[in-house]
Amino acid sequence: QVQLVESGGGLVQAGGSLRLSCAASGRTFSRYVMGWFRQAPGKEREFVAAISRRGGRTYCADSVKGRFTISRDNAKNTVYLQMNSLKPEDTAVYNCAADLSSGSAYYISTSRGDYDYWGQGTQVTVSS
Repeated sequence: QVQLVESGGGLVQAGGSLRLSCAASGRTFSRYVMGWFRQAPGKEREFVAAISRRGGRTYCADSVKGRFTISRDNAKNTVYLQMNSLKPEDTAVYNCAADLSSGSAYYISTSRGDYDYWGQGTQVTVSS
């Protein structure tokens, strides 16, 4: 199994930036597609961004495209979410997730059901 520990959340003003980190245990990190999801109060968890196993392909939801960047460092077993130009509507609990995939090196998933491991979540609050 893989355990995911997230950090970097906090309270920021609109227009500010945060970088979330998700550190994974084990030595099989490079086998996992990694994704970020978020859930605001009273809303369903939604996809934010995903990155392929070796980082060669990324995909971001339309709501964050151009503002958020996902990256990974397999040597450090860590995936990142750089969040710029934050808006109040970005306020949510952010979770990283891992999908053990046998697909190609460029495979990614945007579906919650495809992810096998989840972090505990980190709160991001954006004030106006």
